[in-house]
Amino acid sequence: MNESRISVRYAKALFLSAIEKNILDRVNQDMIHVKEISGLPDVKTILANPVITPSRKTTILHGLFEKDLHELSMGLIDLAVKNGRERYIPSIARVFIHETKNYKGVTESVLTTAVKVDPEIKKQVSDLIEKLFRTKVDLKENIDESIIGGFILKVEDNYIDASIRNKLRKIRAELVSGAYEKRI
Repeated sequence: MNESRISVRYAKALFLSAIEKNILDRVNQDMIHVKEISGLPDVKTILANPVITPSRKTTILHGLFEKDLHELSMGLIDLAVKNGRERYIPSIARVFIHETKNYKGVTESVLTTAVKVDPEIKKQVSDLIEKLFRTKVDLKENIDESIIGGFILKVEDNYIDASIRNKLRKIRAELVSGAYEKRI
């Protein structure tokens, strides 16, 4: 079974249990915390290391999470370790968070710019996306100096690349293909 199918199955089981117990928001916060912590290099190494015994991994993970997580979230982590699926914990958390956003009608969007965006402009972009897509928006900001200027906006499967880097790439392609010579 591939990684994505495993992660989806565990995440959906947790998601359905959280809805049934009416603790979706709490478990979602847990999964955000799990995703952050399990993304740390040392924790990744522990999760992926086959030499560390499952009982030792369980002890380590309880030490990391037990005080902060709901028992349902902790139960998922215990089950993943018991079944030898602990290396999938970060992707299970990611899938769960995505499922929760879909359930709540929230669209993840990413605005990439060369410099930090003014909060007012960020709000205007968010409002525009909400209006056009008729959805709540979770707008993440990404700074990438290599785009030089302009912006790249990703909303669901829609992608707008209005960056200077992209425009320069198009001009270069036209120059290389000789498109300007043909016009003269």
